[in-house]
Amino acid sequence: MTISIWRYSHLALAITASVFILLASVTGIILAFQPISEQLQPYKVEDLKTISLDQTVNIFKQTYPEVLQIEVDANQFVSASVITKDGKNLEGYFNPKTANYLGEKISPSKFFQFTTNLHRSLFLKSTGRFLVALGSFLLLLIAITGFILVVKRQSGIKHFFAKIVKENPSQYWHIVLGRWSLVPIIIITITGVYLSLLKFEVITDQAIKHNVDFEALEASSTEKSDSIFGTITLDQVKHLEFPFSEFVEDYYTLKLKDKELLIHQYSGEVLSEQNTSLTSYFSTLSLNLHTGKGSIIWSVILLIATINILYFMYSGFDMTLKRKKNTVIPKNKYTKDQAKFIILVGSETGSTYRFASALFNSLINAKHSVFISDLNSYSTYKNAEHLIVFTATYGDGEAPINANKFLDTLKNIPQKQNLKFSVIGFGSLQYKAYCQFAEDVNNTLNNSQNFTQFLPLKTINNQSLDAFKNWCIAFNLQSQLDIKIPKVKQLQTPKNLQDFKVVSKSEINQDHTFVLTLQTKKTHKIQSGDLLSVFPKEDQIERLYSLGKFEDKLVLSVKKHQFGVCSNYFSQLKEGEVIKARINKNPSFYLPKHTKHAVFIANGTGIGPFLGMINQNPNIKKHLFWGTRTQASVNIYDAYLNEAKQKQLLTTCNIAYSKEGNKAYVQDIIAQKDNIIASVLEQKGVVMICGSVAMQTCVLDQLDTICQNNFSNNVSYFIDNGQIKMDCY
Repeated sequence: MTISIWRYSHLALAITASVFILLASVTGIILAFQPISEQLQPYKVEDLKTISLDQTVNIFKQTYPEVLQIEVDANQFVSASVITKDGKNLEGYFNPKTANYLGEKISPSKFFQFTTNLHRSLFLKSTGRFLVALGSFLLLLIAITGFILVVKRQSGIKHFFAKIVKENPSQYWHIVLGRWSLVPIIIITITGVYLSLLKFEVITDQAIKHNVDFEALEASSTEKSDSIFGTITLDQVKHLEFPFSEFVEDYYTLKLKDKELLIHQYSGEVLSEQNTSLTSYFSTLSLNLHTGKGSIIWSVILLIATINILYFMYSGFDMTLKRKKNTVIPKNKYTKDQAKFIILVGSETGSTYRFASALFNSLINAKHSVFISDLNSYSTYKNAEHLIVFTATYGDGEAPINANKFLDTLKNIPQKQNLKFSVIGFGSLQYKAYCQFAEDVNNTLNNSQNFTQFLPLKTINNQSLDAFKNWCIAFNLQSQLDIKIPKVKQLQTPKNLQDFKVVSKSEINQDHTFVLTLQTKKTHKIQSGDLLSVFPKEDQIERLYSLGKFEDKLVLSVKKHQFGVCSNYFSQLKEGEVIKARINKNPSFYLPKHTKHAVFIANGTGIGPFLGMINQNPNIKKHLFWGTRTQASVNIYDAYLNEAKQKQLLTTCNIAYSKEGNKAYVQDIIAQKDNIIASVLEQKGVVMICGSVAMQTCVLDQLDTICQNNFSNNVSYFIDNGQIKMDCY
């Protein structure tokens, strides 16, 4: 079944059930406080397992002339109904050890009663109960389809709780909270449906029937003997009904959690024993699980899950509206048969359209004929000279929703003229199938008649604007069109920005690299590995920089690019200036607190976060493997590295120089000292990689070789195990 079916099903169910789910969620939030308030009452009896029923029955008989019944509820409150010495009926909570009266039985307030009725039936009696039950069932289906969508997005159930790429807050928290709320929501919905089926007698429970030989009872002795009560503790008891009279045919009726017994009031003999039906057992279990009765912890979990349901409604519709907004493409001025440039887009969330639309507008402004559409609309193009494909990848290498027919259509619709083609893939390196669909499109076009590759496949990680600009520059040079660098539409207005003061900025070295040191009031909340999110005034597009925390300062390693808006802005900053930015937490790339061994692998500016991590936790043995161009490239980092060596915070420092001496890359020195890597992995240490994507690929290949030579597992095992962490760009 395709991803579109699951997505449309998920949305359709949400829309259909939205009103009922909204009402059920709001009332559910209120009702979650009822069992919490009950549990806070001072009537709970601890250690019911240590109190025998015989002990409780005897103390009640000694204290009161007549005892009618004793109950133990889900809250572990012991209640009873007795007749006092002055002949009055007394009901409420009692101490089972002393038979002392503790207080009146808790009855729900009128507000809770009103909310309960609204929650159960919307004040529409049977019709309302049916609608609420239907809403619960639809919510169950929504949870199941949501689970399937997350599994597909995360490339399999094994990665269900893996890191989520934060494209926008609604999408991010919808998935993160959804994963943690999935089980409670499924329990809420299943138990809600089950209780409704009981109410409508779709599921029925036969009453327990006992067979007692009353003639034998009349003939039996009235002498008292040991009772079964001595073998039963209060934690097993639900209800004990005392005999109505002293006549021998009257008996105790004892309801336990799993069975019901009739007990001779004198001899203590079990006259009849019947097991509780599964229906009755599940009825009690469903009621307690659905309401949270008897457990503050479970009530709080239900409360949080129900609040999350409201958030899912908001974020789900917010994502849908944004997706619709983002997938609006520019109006075509030329038909598909008039245009020389054809731009086709594949996108699951709509974010890829921003880049395709930007290129479309630049080509139109340069007076070129362009036609833009989605990949599933692929057709013949009479005058086309160049096909440009922008596509994301979904889940485990799947096509986006509007591109799932493209590869088949491409084979069935040949072009009559020769076309040049270029493919730009969008994805995240966090996923194993990074830009896999883009690779499939590129390979298929490469092997198709009348198509010639114009530029190599370009893959863009996390919608990097700089990477897209680099592709545009290459496209300009190759085509000699001299179009302006496209301005990509901003996804969202930056929020929660804070002030960062420039403490120092190093000189720019021969690699066009410099170190920027910042300080902010909330440095204590930041860790090495977090990301500084910056929105330059020129385009307000977010740029992310890995941070190293050094004492109370933040260290950035930055390379100045010729067309880099943010890096040029940083390079011109002066000491004392203040910039606006925010911190994006990146816990998946933190140095684990309890590890004893760590290897840091980087090239170029990827050393940034490691400058901070090296100076963390002196109890960790740390090894640095870093690739740079020349010895002069190291100068701007000397202060940090030398201090770490003096304090013996760096066990080994291994630097590869690619432009002088023996000319080696970081993967080469890793191969030379593979024993360090193997030893760290064997001792449950971590290997952390930061730098370029190209370096990451080469390093992972080398690490795979080391793993296969030293262990029975390949590099994927250690990645899945959390021992190899990556943050590359």
